[in-house]
This record gives sequence, C-alpha cells and structure tokens, in this order.
Amino acid sequence: MMRRLITVSIVLALVGGAAFWWLTRPDRIDAAALGSHTPNAENGRIVFFASGCASCHVTEGLTDRTRLGGGHGLRSPFGTFYAPNISPHAERGIGRWTEADFVTAMVKGTSPAGDHYYPAFPYTSYQRMTVPDIRDLFAYLKTLPADETANRPHDVGFPFNVRRGLGLWKLAFLDGQPFRPDPARSAEWNRGAYLVEGPGHCAECHSTRDWTGAIAADRRYAGGPNPDGRGWVPNITPHRDGLAEWEAGDIAAFLSDGLTPTGDSTGGTMAAVIRNTSQLPDADRAAMAAYLKSLPQRAGRRPPRS
Repeated sequence: MMRRLITVSIVLALVGGAAFWWLTRPDRIDAAALGSHTPNAENGRIVFFASGCASCHVTEGLTDRTRLGGGHGLRSPFGTFYAPNISPHAERGIGRWTEADFVTAMVKGTSPAGDHYYPAFPYTSYQRMTVPDIRDLFAYLKTLPADETANRPHDVGFPFNVRRGLGLWKLAFLDGQPFRPDPARSAEWNRGAYLVEGPGHCAECHSTRDWTGAIAADRRYAGGPNPDGRGWVPNITPHRDGLAEWEAGDIAAFLSDGLTPTGDSTGGTMAAVIRNTSQLPDADRAAMAAYLKSLPQRAGRRPPRS
C-alpha cells in the first residue's frame, strides 16, 4: 500500500511538473511571421517619445536622453527592478537583436534567450501596439549612440526571482490582443485610445494594483499610491477627484508644457513624461486628451493628508 502511494505521488509530481513547465513556457514570435516591412525611423522617433523609453532607460546619471544605457531602479513590493541597456551596443545592449527578438520582447515579454521579462517592463500595454510601429521603433533605436553601461541585476528575492513562474502570471494578465479601433468612434478618439492604452502605457502608473501586481480593473486610471513608495499618482479619469474640471484643451496643453490649468507645474516622474509627450505632434496630444476625457469616471483612493 505504501509503495503504491509513493508511486502515485511520484507520478502526480511528474505530471504536475510537466504541466507547470508547459503552461509557463515563454512565447515567441517567429521572424517569418513578420513579413516584409520598410522601416520608418521618423515614425519610430514618434513612437519612441510616445512610449516613454528614455524615462526608464536613459543612462543613470546622464541627461542625454539618446543614451539608453539603463540603470534606473524601479522599486516595487516585489523588489527593485533595474532598467536594462537598450542602446545599439553589441554586447551590453540590443545591438545583436533581430526584429523578431524586439517584437517578441515588446508584445510577449520574452527575452532573446527565452526568459520571461518581469512586468515592470510594461509589455501588458505594449502588446496593444501595432507591429509596424514596433518595427519602426526598433529602427529608430538603432540610430542612437551605443552605450557600454553594464546591466545591473534585479534585486528580487524568492519566489519572485524564479522567472519561470511569470508564465502563470502572463496566462492571467497577458491576453495577446492588439489595439482594435472602435468604428463607432472618431479617428481622433481611436488615435488617442491607441496612444494612451498602448505605447503611452498610462494605466501602468495611474492605476491601483492588486496583490498580484496586476492593474485592478475597477481602479484603472483612478490613481493611487506610487508603486515605488514615493508620493501619490493622481486620478486621470473625468471624476471629480480627477480631471473633471479640465477641458480637453487643458490636458493637451499640460502634455506639452507640464502646466496645470491653475498655473502649477508638474514635477517628479511626470516631468519626465512631459519631456516625452512634448515631442509629439499637436494632433497626438489632442487625441490623447480627447480619449482621457471619455474614460468612465472612477473614484480612487484619496492621498493621505500631509
């Protein structure tokens, strides 16, 4: 009887282990699936600013936002994640990556080596981007200076340092669906929705997260405590606690100069965002504003009194 129980236990363990290994396998995009494409580096430059790449990946200690050696630490309840080098450096950056490697990283969260990326890299939003935009972004990144800054390992403890387990997280929160325009909406609204939900990844910072680290759907865009523990991220829905008093033109202007309708200037991490959105065409900022004003009103947690 005991021998049978041991045998059954071993079989169940093997089956469970095999199921875990299969369910958590990193997904990739085959180069053959991409098809032909003529890279547009100028569009890639717009995508670069819309995606906020420099905000995290600029070389630590430098102000030149074309030097993407990384090193910036992103604190979270799970540990500190350090942005990697995404310059064209052959050894320390992405200089040897293929287009398929880059597209896979952006929409599948998988490295060229076949490892899961942590969702501190906002691929849950970048998966909404069009593949041509991602390919153009890759073309633009290759025009920037190579930076030899070495990548810094993440400071993440057990069990979160077991990357294979991220495959289960992806099963729950990475749906693989690109942005689909709403035919009932205007072209401006759809452009704004694409920029905000995709490359702009605005929800990644302006939403409360649950215990898994995923965005809480009922608090999406409603603000909350900054995940890195410093300050409070504001509500950007049209709720009275958010942007109810802002006109669409106020939001578009804010994305250009960082000034609120009352004349206050933004600071902190949002100042870095404005340095990116200020480089977008006026029409893109107006589109983002139109979309933000159309969001459902959501009440968020109020910041603690200082």
